[in-house]
Amino acid sequence: MINLNANIRELSLKPDALRASGLIPAEIYSKGFNNLHIAVPAKEFNKVFEKAGENTVVDLLVGGNTYSVLIHDYQKHPISDQFLAVDFLQIRLDEKIIAPIPLVFIGESSAVKEMEGILVKSMDKIEVEALPSNLPHEIEIDISAIKEIDGSIYVRDIPKSGNYEIITDSDTVIATVVIPEEEIVVAPVGVEDIVTEGEAKRAESTKTKDEDS
Repeated sequence: MINLNANIRELSLKPDALRASGLIPAEIYSKGFNNLHIAVPAKEFNKVFEKAGENTVVDLLVGGNTYSVLIHDYQKHPISDQFLAVDFLQIRLDEKIIAPIPLVFIGESSAVKEMEGILVKSMDKIEVEALPSNLPHEIEIDISAIKEIDGSIYVRDIPKSGNYEIITDSDTVIATVVIPEEEIVVAPVGVEDIVTEGEAKRAESTKTKDEDS
């Protein structure tokens, strides 16, 4: 189990001041209960997030109490990539939940290697339902199963597990190998090729006179 220490957060403290002191403002959400305002050490949280991601149970230790949570949502700085805020979802270990699981692509497709196709990934996460302790950290997708151009891997192709149920529609495409688009060469247009609207009208008028005569 992964542990993370946290402190009760005073709402009078501004988020920027917390971040400057090495803390991340956070919330614990729970069905039927009021949110708990907390702050977590940034260095510790970075390590926990690297291990847990969004689908591994974390024991959050706050003021002598332990909360079983998932990292439900977060905000990052667009430039520094530092965490600005985090939302934790409190869960019950005896109740199934639905969570997004990252897809990890492994193997090599002969359609890519030998036929110079391009692998197009249609999704990078998939939703599963399971008890919190049975949630997979990631699901591997072996692209070596794609052997022809326009071949695809679907959600239904993922091997079934007794620990969790895949919720995403089984007909959803995960990845496809396609033919590279041919580069379209546009011929340069010279000044002599440009015809103004007036010139076009005069040419049409001349053509009409010639036909009448």
